[in-house]
Amino acid sequence: MNGLEMTYPATRRSLPLWHMLSGSGKLALLILLLMAGVALAAPLLCRHSHRIASGPALAAPSLVHPMGTDELGVDLWAQIAYGARISLLVGAATALLAGVGGAAVGIVSGYQGGLADRLTMRLIDILLVLPDLPVMIVLAAFFGPSVTTIIVVLAAFSWTATARIIRSRVLILKERRYIKAAELYGAGTLYLLRRHFLPEIFPLAAVGMIRLAGRAIVAEAGLSFLGLGDPTSRSWGLIMHHALSFKGIYYTDFWKWWLVFPWLALTLVVTSLALLGRDLEKLADPRIGRS
Repeated sequence: MNGLEMTYPATRRSLPLWHMLSGSGKLALLILLLMAGVALAAPLLCRHSHRIASGPALAAPSLVHPMGTDELGVDLWAQIAYGARISLLVGAATALLAGVGGAAVGIVSGYQGGLADRLTMRLIDILLVLPDLPVMIVLAAFFGPSVTTIIVVLAAFSWTATARIIRSRVLILKERRYIKAAELYGAGTLYLLRRHFLPEIFPLAAVGMIRLAGRAIVAEAGLSFLGLGDPTSRSWGLIMHHALSFKGIYYTDFWKWWLVFPWLALTLVVTSLALLGRDLEKLADPRIGRS
């Protein structure tokens, strides 16, 4: 019996992922797929440019402009559709970098032990106590506003949680009797990783990456909201930054579309990632579902 069989009952592993999700998990997955579809098909779904004025300034939602326009007359639906590309790109790229990097660090630290493990854990402890948002603001301001900078900065502060979880799992796995038996029979490190460790670690890493994606999207929106994002990206956070920079926004009706629509898109994506991550966490560790 390998590690994957010990984690997932056979009857559940034989079911497609869709059937194993709860109702909220299915709805979350549909919303994420819809947002990804909007981002990919933005040129086909938008009648107007997301950079050039196409109507009167601060126009209310209408058939011509479904979500209204901003202070320059730029269509908000186009901005939100193209902004989905930025938010989803930042979330996916940060989750991939931090998830894969954190998993690799956790595997090496937990399996090798010794000095490498102690040094890694001290580095993780230092990064955990650092106030990540102020440091990210300083780094983003120092390296300049760009999507690449935001991804690298977010990944640099997001890998620690995944590394700790994976390390703890590896410490448990390497003491299992079947691992010890495989080592006695001459199994190499690569074989053990591929045959026994990765099947157990991958579900945890996948859950961690989904959580990281949600955190990265919120962090990118926060940095853009503070004016530290790429000014040419038209991300959701940058739309809200421009809206709140408009004097007297709350004394008019403009906030009803200029603020609400990007906030709603951001909330839907982050909430959907949280719900999907919760379901996948229960699948990765059935004990959570019984608690």
